[in-house]
Amino acid sequence: MQSADYAGLLVEARERIRSAQYDALRAVNKELIGLYWDIGRMIERRQQGESWGKSVVASLARDLQREFPGIQGFSAQNLWRMRQFHLAYAGHEKLSPLAREITWTKNVIILMQCKDPLSPHVVVCPFLALPGSACHPSLLKGVNFAP
Repeated sequence: MQSADYAGLLVEARERIRSAQYDALRAVNKELIGLYWDIGRMIERRQQGESWGKSVVASLARDLQREFPGIQGFSAQNLWRMRQFHLAYAGHEKLSPLAREITWTKNVIILMQCKDPLSPHVVVCPFLALPGSACHPSLLKGVNFAP
């Protein structure tokens, strides 16, 4: 039979492990969202005034997939989504950090549901309250999302 002290140790260790796993997942997500933001910005900046189009992004996707085999997320379609993500949130100083707290999949869903690329704030708030979100709804009180 196990002692009460051991049972407490086991509970405490399990809670700490789960907490560390969750923190690690959030950190990885934040880095990926930052990476996707940067790639989207790079593509968008190079397209300004240039004749960059689908073929350049398709070539970039192919070359990135060749350079990083086994890492998903660098398809041409996803690169275009990265650009759309950057464009949608650039200039929204209060909303941009919140968008970086939710998963890429949730961000893509938000972008797909927004008719106006400048109005992601209309849909982002409900996603922030979902389990796994790093942002608590109480943090949104008093925040004006208008650009």
